[in-house]
Amino acid sequence: MAGVIGHFRTITKHRHKVIRNCFRCGILWQGLRHDLSKYSPTEFIPGARFYTGKKSPTEGERESYGYSRAWMHHKGRNRHHYEYWTDYNPKTREMEPVEMPFKYLAEMFCDRVAAGMIYNGKNYTDSSPLQYFEKGKAKSYMHPNTAQELELLLRMLADKGEDETFAYIKRRLRKY
Repeated sequence: MAGVIGHFRTITKHRHKVIRNCFRCGILWQGLRHDLSKYSPTEFIPGARFYTGKKSPTEGERESYGYSRAWMHHKGRNRHHYEYWTDYNPKTREMEPVEMPFKYLAEMFCDRVAAGMIYNGKNYTDSSPLQYFEKGKAKSYMHPNTAQELELLLRMLADKGEDETFAYIKRRLRKY
């Protein structure tokens, strides 16, 4: 039962931070719809079962089964994940990243900032999401334009702070 409550609290707290961030960017509707699939049985049950409060439950599911069914369900339904944006290229005959539309990239930015706040707690700084991005491998799996744009936003956050970065995103989205 502790896993159910802990997982519910974590995903809800995270979602509320994303909603707040999306509101600041002018994409409230996306924020309100953000990660609703995490409450579906396919994602919630394994999330509660593998909840530890220290790492993503999908990691525990992967350790047990060699893959995470919850993650595959999640990334296939949520356009703010770069993994959603892959497709078969008929010229190369390979799966390749596709450039994300800016409105979903903005939601991904909001998601990463919120995740940094939740998982780093009082140790969070405006540089935390950039540091996480730089040490991870996500950049190599994203479309180059998507990775470049996300890095620009993360650097802006680190250098100029939330207010200026969210205002910049809002201006960009008005042109969209």
